Amino acid sequence: MTEQEIVGVGPAFARYLGRYRDVFRQDRTAAHFDTYCRGLLSDLPRKSIEPIALASGTTVRTLQLFVTTSVWSYDESRTRLHRFVADTLADLPTDPVGTVGVIDETSSRKWGDHTPGVQRQYLGCVGKVDNGIVTVHVGVTKGTFRTLLDADLFLPESWDVDRARCQAAGIPDTVRHHPKWRLALDQLLRANTNGITFDWLTFDEGYGAAVPLLTVLGVMGQRFVGEIPTNFAVRDAAGAPPGGPTSG
Repeated sequence: MTEQEIVGVGPAFARYLGRYRDVFRQDRTAAHFDTYCRGLLSDLPRKSIEPIALASGTTVRTLQLFVTTSVWSYDESRTRLHRFVADTLADLPTDPVGTVGVIDETSSRKWGDHTPGVQRQYLGCVGKVDNGIVTVHVGVTKGTFRTLLDADLFLPESWDVDRARCQAAGIPDTVRHHPKWRLALDQLLRANTNGITFDWLTFDEGYGAAVPLLTVLGVMGQRFVGEIPTNFAVRDAAGAPPGGPTSG
């Protein structure tokens, strides 16, 4: 978006951000939140801290401190987002496909020892094993509407067993290693608790191969269409011989 376009939606954007203002302990912190969000919507070639700060007239160090050390309630912010999206979905016209949840992950190449979760692992952004981080997400789409609902850092086991390293990187003791499918399932359950339901779920074979996830979705009665590995087999009933590949 250009600066003119941002100005054009300014009042509505300000009202939207106002929903989250009291999750911050200080008004000045909330003001930096506004600045950062405007920067993410801007047409800046690079949307990292320094160019956003310089474009807004904010001291770079001030905006860096906002991102790294400011205190705010992530859980409450996420709950408010979910409830806002639930209301928005309910007001949208009926769509033949319905409301579709999307489980996916994002990767980013990173180097060094202090970036939380960094290690050599498969990165979809480069299509191979490389040094970087992975985050798991759930999004939703209905008609032309689409948005992200949740995100979690995938913490590798090598990090989980080294709590001193976690502490140095700012990772609290409550954040532990979980398989990616478990992170996605927790996100789905949180969204459901806050009023968001899906007519369908979709995901790639990284999640389609996670039998525990498929089992829980079946118990929940959640319909899904997912990719599966070519060697995946299913049984019609407990104790029956396995059949060939299929989809959910």
